[in-house]
Amino acid sequence: MQNKVLILDFGSQYTQLIARRVRELNMYSEILPYYKIPENLDDFKAVILSGSPFSVRAEDAPHPDLSKIKGHKPLLAVCYGAQYLAHFNGGKVAPSDIREYGRANLNTILDGTGIFAGIKEGTQVWMSHSDTIAELPTNGVRLASTNDVANAAYRIEGEDTYAIQFHPEVYHTTDGKKLLENFLVHIAGVKQDWTPAAFVDTTVSGLKEKLGNDKVVLGLSGGVDSTVAAILLNKAIGENLYCIFVNNGLLRKNEFESVLDQYKDMGLNVKGVDASERFLEALKGISDPEGKRKAIGRSFIEVFDAEAHLVENVDWLAQGTIYPDVIESVSVTGGPSATIKSHHNVGGLPDFMKLKVVEPLRMIFKDEVRRVGAEMGIDANLLGRHPFPGPGLGIRILGDVTAEKVRILQEVDAIFIDGLKKWDLYDKVWQAGAMLLPVNSVGVMGDERTYEKVVALRAVESTDGMTADWVNLPYEFLQETSNNIINRVKGVNRVVYDISSKPPATIEWE
Repeated sequence: MQNKVLILDFGSQYTQLIARRVRELNMYSEILPYYKIPENLDDFKAVILSGSPFSVRAEDAPHPDLSKIKGHKPLLAVCYGAQYLAHFNGGKVAPSDIREYGRANLNTILDGTGIFAGIKEGTQVWMSHSDTIAELPTNGVRLASTNDVANAAYRIEGEDTYAIQFHPEVYHTTDGKKLLENFLVHIAGVKQDWTPAAFVDTTVSGLKEKLGNDKVVLGLSGGVDSTVAAILLNKAIGENLYCIFVNNGLLRKNEFESVLDQYKDMGLNVKGVDASERFLEALKGISDPEGKRKAIGRSFIEVFDAEAHLVENVDWLAQGTIYPDVIESVSVTGGPSATIKSHHNVGGLPDFMKLKVVEPLRMIFKDEVRRVGAEMGIDANLLGRHPFPGPGLGIRILGDVTAEKVRILQEVDAIFIDGLKKWDLYDKVWQAGAMLLPVNSVGVMGDERTYEKVVALRAVESTDGMTADWVNLPYEFLQETSNNIINRVKGVNRVVYDISSKPPATIEWE
């Protein structure tokens, strides 16, 4: 593929958003850490440098060799990248008198061509920096300014090198997508040919080459990711794919039966395994969130190992891992970004399980997975299903997990989700669920005092799970749902609604 965009990661929390914006332009982007620049750059039509939590003036600041890129490839440097090009190429970066963080406006655009073609003065941008570019690098030409930042954007004379102090990848930069399009399409000449259909063709072809006649076992969850992964694999290897759906005892109410039923007409070879007691036993007495994830992950692997031995000569374990799973579990492809949490299906397999891992969706985001599924004709109701965490209700029960707590939360969750569907709100929410809190509260039912559990309802809107805002659900809906939960679920006497966004909170509570 000689039409890719290379994004060099300097550790910014926004790096993955750059990749998303590029994908939205129907271009394939690949994130690599700044210290792993490929020897051969022929496949890349353009390069973008990310922001960073570092200062270019610090001794331990990232300092890659860009000699094969700058002046040779179209280059867009964002925030830290812009300061890096200035600092190491004859310019000057100094501490800013006014730390600029958040919304700003480009009150001056000196050149309305190039990256600013079609972008008017006054456009809103998003800043996040404490240093400032005091002097431009050699051959630098100022392009734009804000009230507080004189050198908000510049280019290098004689090169297709552009640098911006703000972040075009975040939604708060009004014309950020237009700027990226100007750079990638009109300056770098990247073709907009990376589509769901192209992804299906490329992925199926790659899987055929990688797997040959090998047998693969896949863990189905009933969700979008594992289903799309299964259909891709089925297109590539057909009857050599063995799908296994495990009941870990932490699924939603009646989900084990309903998921098996939904797969009957999809042409997949699916086996259901009820291992609920095994998982609950493994979780006994564990309250720490990471401890629970690891116990669930370990049990998941053990069940698969046992099932895999029932398939003769199986070589691979397939998983529905997607890009946000990878990003939040480990530094991006070895880069400097921080780890947020571990995922039960990320990070490889123990030595005793002699299977190799194949992850067809590892490099795409949730909304892209849905588009790929639609391209392959998967039912819209399944593709529109809310994301559900691999560890299931185990990380929505804060504290230790018991069968009784699972029962309570399943009942609460069913009332919440069914209510969203009844009120025509389900498709307007990206993800919703209930959390069982490790506290009791005093209540009154009839003339009796109660001392029972508190549940928190959570509903967010998002596109990829990397960022999310809480949904302003109607008061009337919340009132009805709260009444139904308290009246119908024995053991709960108080319902609260979570109005935290991500960041700083995460979507799940654990």
